[in-house]
This record gives sequence, C-alpha cells and structure tokens, in this order.
Amino acid sequence: MSQKEKEQIIKISDQLYEASKSIRILRNINWHSEVRETFFRNKAQKLPQVTYPNIDPAETLEAVAKARKLIPHSSRFKNWATDIADKLENSAHLLSHMGTPSFYQYSAKLYGSPKDLLPDGESTSLDLANFFEVMYENIDKLDIQSSSPSDLPATMVQARMKEEVDKMFGKDAPQVIIDKEVSSKAIAGRQRIRIRESALFTDMDIDQLIHHEAFIHVATSINGHTQKQMKILAASHPGTTKTQEGLAVFAEFITGHLDLDRLRRLSDRIIAIQMAIDGADFIEVYRFYNQKTDHKEAAFESARRVFRGGVITGGAPFTKDIVYLDGLLNVHNFLRTVVSEGRADLLPLLFVGKLNIEDMAEMVQFKKMGLISEPKYLPPWIKDIRFLLTYLSYSSFLNSVKLKNMKEHYRKMIYEL
Repeated sequence: MSQKEKEQIIKISDQLYEASKSIRILRNINWHSEVRETFFRNKAQKLPQVTYPNIDPAETLEAVAKARKLIPHSSRFKNWATDIADKLENSAHLLSHMGTPSFYQYSAKLYGSPKDLLPDGESTSLDLANFFEVMYENIDKLDIQSSSPSDLPATMVQARMKEEVDKMFGKDAPQVIIDKEVSSKAIAGRQRIRIRESALFTDMDIDQLIHHEAFIHVATSINGHTQKQMKILAASHPGTTKTQEGLAVFAEFITGHLDLDRLRRLSDRIIAIQMAIDGADFIEVYRFYNQKTDHKEAAFESARRVFRGGVITGGAPFTKDIVYLDGLLNVHNFLRTVVSEGRADLLPLLFVGKLNIEDMAEMVQFKKMGLISEPKYLPPWIKDIRFLLTYLSYSSFLNSVKLKNMKEHYRKMIYEL
C-alpha cells in the first residue's frame, strides 16, 4: 500500500466527516414536550400538531459530491466510501422531507422497513417480531410478574449513571443530565447522556441503560473521536445505526440485562411501524401501546418514536426502530462466526468508532495500514472475554446441531405431560 493511497483514504474520510456534520436527524425530528401536554389536554382524542424546521440539503449534498470526486474508481475501498456517501445523501433528503409522505421513502433507504428480508434471504423483521409475540403470549400464561416496579425517578438513574461513567471514562466521562424534551428514556453522545425527566424506571432499566448507552454508545463515540486519521469513525450517521444499536442490545443480552419486557418493547416497535405503514394514525398506534402499559405517557412516547419526522395521519413513519432487533441478529451472528473461525482478534475492531459491521474487511485493512488506532475504551464483557467466548462457542455448536429433530422429540414429550 503506497503512501499516496493512504493519503487518498484520509482525504476521503475527512470529506465524508465534513459532510456528516450537518446531519442531525434525531435532533431535528424531535417533538417539543408541549405536543404531549396538548395531546393529553385533549384527552388523547385529537391528533398532535407538529411542525419541523425547513432543512435545505444543498450544503450536505455539495459536501458529499466533493467526497465522491475523491473516490478512485479502481480502489478496493470504493464500495465502503460510496455506501457512506449514499447514506449521507439520503439523510439530507430525509431531513428536507420531514412531515411529508416522501419522508418514509428515505427512512426506508436508511434503516429499512419491517418487511425487508433479513440476511437469511427468507425472514423479515416483522416475522421476528410476530414470533416474539407468540412467545410472549405463551409466557403470559405462566403469569410471570416483573421483579421490580417502574417507579424509580430520573434522578436516581442520573446518580447511578454518573457513578458508572466516571468510573469507566474518568476525565473523558460525559455529563449526565435530566432533560424533559427527549423522547427516549435516555440518549447518549460523547459529551452528555440525557435522561427524560418524566420517565420512570425499573432496576433492570438502569443496568440496561448503563450497558447500552454508556458502555457502547459513549465508548464508541469517544473512541471514534480519538482516531486521528480516520475521522469518519467519529460520525454517528445512519450507515452505522444498525450495528451500533445491535451491539448495544447485544451488550444488554450478554451481561444478563435483556429481560422479556425490554425484548417485547423492541418487537412492539416493529409491529407499530408496520401499523403506521399500513395507514394507522398516531392515535391508533397510541392505543396499541396504551393497551400494554399502565403509563399513558409511556404509550405516547412509544407512539411518538414511530411518527417523529413522518406523517401523523399514517402511511409514512420513521423506521429507525426496526434496527434494534435487526442489528442484534447481525451482531450476534457475526460474533458467533468470528469465534467459530478463530478470529477473536477482530472483536476490538467493533469498538474503534462508529462503523458498519459490513465494513469489517475494510476496517481490517485500515488497521494493517496504520490508519486506525486501538480503541481507548472497551465494555467490561470485551475486556474480560472468557464468558463471551464460552457462550459464543456453545452457540456456534448449537448452530451445527439438528435442533429441529431435537425440538420435535421434546415437543412430543411435553405434549404427553
């Protein structure tokens, strides 16, 4: 690899990073808290009225065009750079079409839709969500109650989160603040973690947020910003979302904090998005969620996630929330393959910054070229990978066993009980 090619890659990365700076999707599609207050003043009978800023995509599109001109047609890194350019371009168009039917068109390009095929070429995210729904119905028959109520205030989460981020990140630790405007229970960036003021939490919620938001999202953000040559690894653009969220949910799972309530929330998001695609309006989706919770505000926030940026009357939702289960499936299978192929050395590369797991071949090459530095921060389950490797080894073995025959054997046995 020549010095000239290295310099070319760095220039492309720099320009893509510049183009990404104007992409602030979640910030621009967020709803002000007054929308929720008005909705409940109207006794949840009137559709919310939401306005969005007018975003001119010209600046981003011009920056992306400059990046495309830098990409050599014969380069082995052409697809990597072009895919990022495509994502940034579609992100700019998404923001310029907020509140219109075309918003969904760009959302589907960026994040997919519930009926898109998964990597197996047969299943869809909606299939996965419906499978979980059947499982939940069977489990509900057991009358399993949550071990802890949702009654912990945001201030308690803030204190626990601050303790954990200070311990892990030291001088790089982000602020932990309470914010009444965020739609998620919590959202994390390199410099701050914001917790929704009105949300109520369980003990399990707190642990989930620590492993998801702090130990993955904050860690990869800081690690990305420490990359001196590949600046694009600091950009949290939609091309990285599926891997980032999949990795974060896997972190909940491997640390024993992905409970049934959390898994159901993730699958319900996919079902709710499909409802909106099929024409359900905000109130219909709100009622879908309201049947599942004692907290009407939680139902509102869940419905808001589906409709933010899109069309309140239905038909054009924001599809980002399908990536949690899609991403979990991708990350889990990647990790199993890494272990079964004896390539556990690839694991730290997942944390060097914000990246797409499909670009791992390029990341390996960049590392060999000296363009990527080691990640500064790793989650605890990667620092000590003994349990992770044990689990993944066993999981890989199960994949080779004819589970269908074993399942049928035990199904017959249980049926006779």
